[in-house]
Amino acid sequence: MRLKLTIAYDGRPYQGWQVQAGGNTVQDHLHRALEQTAKKTIKLVGSGRTDTGVHALAQVAHFDAPADISMNPFNWVPALNTKLPDTIRVMACEEVADDFHARFSANSKIYHYDIATDPVLPPHRAGLAWHLPKLLDAAVLRAALGLYLGRHDFHAFAAYRGNEGPDMNWQRTIRRAELTTLDDGYRITFEGDGFLYKMVRLMTGAAVHVAQGRMRIDDFALLLDQAPGLPHGKSPISAPADGLYLQAVIY
Repeated sequence: MRLKLTIAYDGRPYQGWQVQAGGNTVQDHLHRALEQTAKKTIKLVGSGRTDTGVHALAQVAHFDAPADISMNPFNWVPALNTKLPDTIRVMACEEVADDFHARFSANSKIYHYDIATDPVLPPHRAGLAWHLPKLLDAAVLRAALGLYLGRHDFHAFAAYRGNEGPDMNWQRTIRRAELTTLDDGYRITFEGDGFLYKMVRLMTGAAVHVAQGRMRIDDFALLLDQAPGLPHGKSPISAPADGLYLQAVIY
């Protein structure tokens, strides 16, 4: 039986999602909880990576339950949560088709990014929002975000993992890039068919740079769809991990 997990986590204590040698990633903790529950090693496949300090409201992963375990999907939730830190929670578990794949079956992902603009950041928001108590023009920010819509080459909005080859596809389609008002600032929401490494943080950073008057919107527009070699440069700033949330994976 193939099972799909929906997982929420506070990313602050962890070194991202992906398994690492140090053993303190979200996936590491889930692997240990699965092994303790099943009494054997189980491979867990996530929809994609989140970086150190990035949060998730609904990360998705799948695994194949061992044939000798008859536990129903609902019971996997408490079985795993009792073995996980309080800052990682399995929110739901459901049976899916044998060909379901958390990563390759996804149609799109939704991320949101929270910006706090109050003069003082309350301590309960530390690590959960980007504190920007400086002037930010919301109308200009909306205009900058609108330029991301559609299919573009986002090479200028990607960091390098070290495995990029000459055939690397830098094109992605952004279906939504919205700005909404929060009680203490703003939320930027992106939906796309996929995101490059650190793409959301670099997109957010560049758009905020424009909204703060640090970059002309015409120069910002030149960052998209550049020729090889990036003659107009890359995003001038990567927003910190603090305010970034994987909101949903759409199948």
